[in-house]
Amino acid sequence: MNKNNYVAIMAGGIGSRFWPISRTNYPKQFLDILNTGRTLIQATYDRFAKFIYAENIYVVTSEQYREIVIKQLPELPEANIICEPSRKNTAPCIAYISHKLQLLNAHANLICAPADHLITDDEGFIKVCTDALQFTSHIKALLTLGIKPTNPNTGYGYIQFDQHAVSENIFKVKTFTEKPDVQLAKTFMASGDFLWNAGIFVWQVKSIIKATSEKKSKH
Repeated sequence: MNKNNYVAIMAGGIGSRFWPISRTNYPKQFLDILNTGRTLIQATYDRFAKFIYAENIYVVTSEQYREIVIKQLPELPEANIICEPSRKNTAPCIAYISHKLQLLNAHANLICAPADHLITDDEGFIKVCTDALQFTSHIKALLTLGIKPTNPNTGYGYIQFDQHAVSENIFKVKTFTEKPDVQLAKTFMASGDFLWNAGIFVWQVKSIIKATSEKKSKH
């Protein structure tokens, strides 16, 4: 394990697309949907704890869910539960934890991941994450993980990538498309250079802070 590697588990969503099982007061990330004995956030924590130090695992959520997180993840230091002052989307969540970690460790290398993903191949996932962390530890890049599509799903975002690899299994992004219609999704699949956007990001915190600062300065 590397002391500079961190993970931020994003667990503030209300899970509205999984209604009625998922409710605002107890959304899907806190449910044992598959009857495995572990909720989705617990399974996510377990997966990352295999290669990230426990003290380097953070959960970013809303104040409304703080007590649920404490109850479901007693092994997580309470100081590592970051409650946003108000519920926002992914970008403010990432900015919030990135600025916090930069104060703790100027060399922090961060994975940002949703709490509610279903991942069955832990070994394969861990290899992808560790390879990504190794890459971003010495390359100032912003990585996003892609999933090879199995059907023209319209509920996911798509990443188009340049097929010339920058490094092993790492490619430059050409375009992002958010939830296309079925015809466009079929075109994406046929082209062979589109992936589903997993919504999992890997980078050094100083890289993402620099990128967001540059974007602000252009507006």
